[in-house]
Amino acid sequence: MTDLTLYHNPRCSKSRGALELLQDRGLAPTIVRYLDTPLDAAQLHDLLGKLNISARQLLRTGEDEYKTLNLADASLSDEQLIAAMAAHPKLIERPILVAGDKAVIGRPPEKVLEILP
Repeated sequence: MTDLTLYHNPRCSKSRGALELLQDRGLAPTIVRYLDTPLDAAQLHDLLGKLNISARQLLRTGEDEYKTLNLADASLSDEQLIAAMAAHPKLIERPILVAGDKAVIGRPPEKVLEILP
């Protein structure tokens, strides 16, 4: 069985829903509370590769930090956006399930089922 890791925020209903779906299938992913243990730039790069998306696609645009840091500026590089997410983990979309070399954002929560082995 492939190891599963869930980047989780227990205060988020979508994140709780994704965890419940996994547990209902008898799966016990490693839980990473990324707000308590923020990802560094290298970990974010790795995660983006597994998600196969750009840094901008991982941003939560409704967060206050998004506006405060002017992250809507299209001239910002992926490196700048990754640095912002490393410094402000609330900006990272959630939940994210990693299974081996694949990952998916669980929005809606049922999306996590798409990458299960």
